[in-house]
Amino acid sequence: MSKKKQKTFRPKARLPRGFGDVNAHEVRTMAAMIKTIGEVYELYGFEPLETPALEFAECLGKFLPDADRPNEGVFALQDDDEQWMSLRYDLTAPTARFVAENYDALAKPFRRYQTGTVWRNEKPGPGRFRQFVQFDADTIGSAEMAADAELAMMWSDVMEKLDIARGDYVIRMNNRKILDGVLDKINLLGDDEASAATRLTVMRAMDKLDRLGSDGVRLLLGEGRKDESGDYTKGAQLDAASIDKVIAFVEAGKDTNKATLTALAELIAGSEIGEAGIAELAEIDVLTSAAGYAEDRICFDPSIVRGLGYYSGPVMEAELTFEIKDEKGNLVRFGSVGGGGRYDGLVARFKGIEIPATGISIGVSRLYAALDKLGKHKAASVRAPVIITVMDKSERATYQQMAMDLRQAGIRAEVYMGSSGMKAQVKYADKRGAPLVVIQGEDERANDEITIKDLVVGSKASKDITDNEEWRTSQVAQITIKSADLVSKIQEILAKPHHQH
Repeated sequence: MSKKKQKTFRPKARLPRGFGDVNAHEVRTMAAMIKTIGEVYELYGFEPLETPALEFAECLGKFLPDADRPNEGVFALQDDDEQWMSLRYDLTAPTARFVAENYDALAKPFRRYQTGTVWRNEKPGPGRFRQFVQFDADTIGSAEMAADAELAMMWSDVMEKLDIARGDYVIRMNNRKILDGVLDKINLLGDDEASAATRLTVMRAMDKLDRLGSDGVRLLLGEGRKDESGDYTKGAQLDAASIDKVIAFVEAGKDTNKATLTALAELIAGSEIGEAGIAELAEIDVLTSAAGYAEDRICFDPSIVRGLGYYSGPVMEAELTFEIKDEKGNLVRFGSVGGGGRYDGLVARFKGIEIPATGISIGVSRLYAALDKLGKHKAASVRAPVIITVMDKSERATYQQMAMDLRQAGIRAEVYMGSSGMKAQVKYADKRGAPLVVIQGEDERANDEITIKDLVVGSKASKDITDNEEWRTSQVAQITIKSADLVSKIQEILAKPHHQH
């Protein structure tokens, strides 16, 4: 009896939900965008920092809003010494750890910027990824509202440096102390676990005002809400009077910052912490107004809450106000491309003393998508390499020397590394978008010559060619030169108008 052939296991090529690949064009344009943001941060005196992807779980803390997910919103693993580590869910918590670990050696206030990948074990959806890139700037060691005002102004400068027109963006600000004043009014400032859990639910609901509107937020503040997919989110179980107070707070924004502060002051009158928050925003308004940043660039908006649990003072979001079509074809605002705020207690977790801090975080992928919608990407596309064909495999060293000569002249060049014939090599060059193909076969080598085919001019030629000999003898967009003239001739051709981007 013959043995049954064992089936070979072949993994299916697929990505986990919430993760994505990034192509060459996007990598380059994103790098150009990040470079522009970094230049603005440098102008303000911030210094770069890098921290590792993994941190001890206890150092990151439990501050994510999506705490009902496995591992409370983070991806975690246990090391061989049985200590739990987590992939960082933002760049702020690792920075707080860095500052606490190196506190005595740092110039204070410590001002740093950092870009890097972060991971969140959250429910993925349209435009909501579990791996994404952030670009942060933080000032640690200053309790002055000038630090928060500076970050808002710097963020505005970033938007305009990226050629996002004034009116297409706004930096929205609020203060968590004012929110605490509202929570105080509805008896939710207690230290007990139940109050803390309800507070988080209330803040998460308020943070969804831009997406769900007042009616959706009311449901989340009350019994709960079922979304379009059928998923049910349990509400904060507030009574009707308390819900009215919260809704009045998030809808208290007016046409001017001063009018908004007046309206908020009426809502939280008698709350010491709430009044402290009003005073802080008033100071920020004085500073930003004096620098020429009016409400069309920086405005106060009570609906800005920020979901992370470590914020303790001013909070802010950069919102893009231009409209795009959603999945259903409806026009909607593009929305937030990042947030930030004051987190005076985060470093204190390590040091035991309060060390004031404030920072902002840009969602790089989301901002990239916004610039793409606006047609504002500034990165010039990189010219594809000149392809040097391999007519004789024994002459690979000669072909490599041609490539090196071109590279030393600053010209991208690539020797074909496959094993196919000439027609396939030309198709490969077409697919790569190569401007030129370099050919040196036996005949050219005997005469110390090289053939150059211009694929921009003769882009259709390869489609009509059936064999290698026809390709070699075709004169469409083709010249033959002396080998010594290779670099100068290619420089000359690439300088012609039809090769310019």
